[in-house]
Amino acid sequence: MGYKMGDKSVQKKKYIVETARKVFMEKGFKTVTMKDIVEACDISRGGLYLYFESTSQIFTEVLKLESEETDDVFSGKIAEDATAVDILLLFLKEQKKEILRKKDTLTQAIYEFYFENNGKLPKKDNVLKTQFDSAVKVIEKLIETGVENGEFICEDCAGTARNIMYVLEGMKISAQTTGISSDAVDRELMFILRGIGAE
Repeated sequence: MGYKMGDKSVQKKKYIVETARKVFMEKGFKTVTMKDIVEACDISRGGLYLYFESTSQIFTEVLKLESEETDDVFSGKIAEDATAVDILLLFLKEQKKEILRKKDTLTQAIYEFYFENNGKLPKKDNVLKTQFDSAVKVIEKLIETGVENGEFICEDCAGTARNIMYVLEGMKISAQTTGISSDAVDRELMFILRGIGAE
């Protein structure tokens, strides 16, 4: 018979993940230790090891939580009568907020985590790749719908969707490294929209 986590255990694990998320936002991934998380959660070391073996394991759970919340924010804002253009604009607006966000962001921690685990993560644990691929699929479907409705002009919906995600990812890295202005983000987003005839 398999061990099933009780409600209390589920709540405790969720609390650890949410508290750890704040620690990772503050310090990145590389320098965070299990001791940091023990102190932030105000639990015993044994209490933490009951649920997690390493900071990598905790961070993977943090990423899953992050991606669920992103999905909720996005799906919660789509109006019933929204057109493909409306939905794409909403998606790009959310992305712009994410790119320009200076505080409360996991971006630095995410890059550190993946550089450190380069090639060592099983495919199913690569939350970033899964997120990227599913976003590409959503955008591709959106563009296809827009083409059918006559809102967009696009010969290669899959290629365009992939390209949009690479542009967004590139801007996220720029924001963390060289810095990027709101105008620069707008310029690139307008370029994307012009490319599919959706101005």
